[in-house]
Amino acid sequence: MNFVVKKGDLLEEKTILLVEDNQDDVILTKRALKKANILNKIVVCSDGIEALEYLRDEGEFSNKETQGYPEVILLDLKMPRMSGIEFLKEIRNDPKLRFIPVVILTSSKEEQDVIESYDMGANSYIRKPVDFDQFVAAIQTLGLYWLVLNIAPKGGT
Repeated sequence: MNFVVKKGDLLEEKTILLVEDNQDDVILTKRALKKANILNKIVVCSDGIEALEYLRDEGEFSNKETQGYPEVILLDLKMPRMSGIEFLKEIRNDPKLRFIPVVILTSSKEEQDVIESYDMGANSYIRKPVDFDQFVAAIQTLGLYWLVLNIAPKGGT
């Protein structure tokens, strides 16, 4: 499921931004994406501050070639420096970033996290299943919906 969009004369691969501080979960998510045949470019940021810098072409990303915004952000909640909730609030208040779909992908089972995530503008909330096959199935469904079926406005006003 490697999806490419035509923009002008350039072919652009739809990018997934994974914001996750736990390297084991990064590896697990990448494995699940690959097993689900989702071969899109995956950009990994280890916390909300790094992800904001990536999205805004700042800090270590100030010299990156601008390729637009990711098609979807997979966001963990419990991270150092800036939590997922704080990150979500920040991008929902930014006119250039507010329309990027954000899927909370976390192991948190706290009802308050679910409520806060939706209050801050999350598009979906998925708990990471403990079973790898269930996780792959969830990732495959996520890929089908957010990378193929969903139509979202592009960033900016």
